[in-house]
Amino acid sequence: MPEAAARLEVEDLQQTLRDIQPLIADNARSAELRAKLDALHPADIAYLLEALPLDERLEVWNLVKADRDGEILVEVSEAVRESLIEAMDSAELVAAAETLEADELADIAADLPAGVMEEVVQSLPLEERERLRAALSYPEGSVGALMDFDHVAVREDVTLEAATRFLRRLDELPGHTDQLFVVDRAQRLKGSLPLARLIVSDLEHEVAKVTIADSVRFHPEDSAEDAASTFERYDLVSAPVVDATDTLIGRLTVNAVVDHIRARSEESRLAEAGLRQEEDVFAPVLDSFKNRWSWLAVNLVTAFIASRVIGLFEGSIERLVALAALMPIVAGVGGNSGNQTITMIVRALALGQIQGSYWRQLVAKEIGVALLNGVVWGGLLGVVAYVFYGNVALGGVMALAILLNLVLAAMMGVAIPWLRERFGRDPAVGSSVLITACTDSGGFFIFLGLATLFLM
Repeated sequence: MPEAAARLEVEDLQQTLRDIQPLIADNARSAELRAKLDALHPADIAYLLEALPLDERLEVWNLVKADRDGEILVEVSEAVRESLIEAMDSAELVAAAETLEADELADIAADLPAGVMEEVVQSLPLEERERLRAALSYPEGSVGALMDFDHVAVREDVTLEAATRFLRRLDELPGHTDQLFVVDRAQRLKGSLPLARLIVSDLEHEVAKVTIADSVRFHPEDSAEDAASTFERYDLVSAPVVDATDTLIGRLTVNAVVDHIRARSEESRLAEAGLRQEEDVFAPVLDSFKNRWSWLAVNLVTAFIASRVIGLFEGSIERLVALAALMPIVAGVGGNSGNQTITMIVRALALGQIQGSYWRQLVAKEIGVALLNGVVWGGLLGVVAYVFYGNVALGGVMALAILLNLVLAAMMGVAIPWLRERFGRDPAVGSSVLITACTDSGGFFIFLGLATLFLM
């Protein structure tokens, strides 16, 4: 990355996107466009590529300097990365991959052709090759998969003056270095030495004297979710990663944790809407269809069930047309409440805040909230129904139906993620589709059933 590469705010990026669009269309101005791209940070180029249709994206991609391809491939989303890789030949891919460090290469290894990866691995120095193999061996969602091998360690038996001289011989410190890791002769971790403490301490002291022995440390098999919670709880910038013998093997940094949190958040939002994976907004129609069809099929089945529930009460609707106008309100209020509950539960599960013995308390609490909401909003909507239709019994049915559907939404909002987690599924996947199906069908049945009992 060039030293002068600009880092832009979102508003500036959007303006840059508007500025380069006429340049893309004018081949005579390609040199001007290339100069603009050369001045941008790789992450900003990735943003621009993600915001362009495929043909314009590839035109811009072809103008990026070859020695920056690897950095940009790491930064772009997986869906857009696939489109860029498809446009590159094997030689270009090998050249791009060879510019990356082992942990960065591991991030994109799954998207590279097998032949390219094999060639890249053979070209790496032995130490980097072993690092890459180690990085690829850790499962997704583990600390090892996020780990950075680039760190600074000092021995516990040297003086702070010697440690300072060692640091000054380095060209630069690895990014997000806020502390040195203290090790013994066998590279076993003994603690950490914050740079702030190094600066203010007497240089004649040994490192061991100012070491923080009980510093936070992780193992590569630890959950990335747990590590993210630890970083948030203790406001960490970096933390050491050790193996089973406490030998220092790498570190975890805040930028990797933030990237992981953002990726998990995006996955959760997509999963709740029934999308199978991240989608390139300009993806071909067939690719988008493949990504979306499965939960739409589920939704189609649930919608058919809801229609059959309505069909059971066709006679009641024909005799009292007001039911047709009011029943979407019952279903809509229940769906909104259920989505609130399920969002809270899925978030709590992701943060590890729910233990097995607390599910009954959660159900009781959510039912309590539903009953209170049902009394307030059911009563209000019952009054509104009476004012509009002049029928006291209809107002009472409306109020009771709202109350019962909110209780149903609360129970299903807890039950759906609980059941999915118990059977080893992601609690977030399709949750909004499932809760809406339950509150629609249940709401229609409750409202129309009560109307049939009390109004016919």
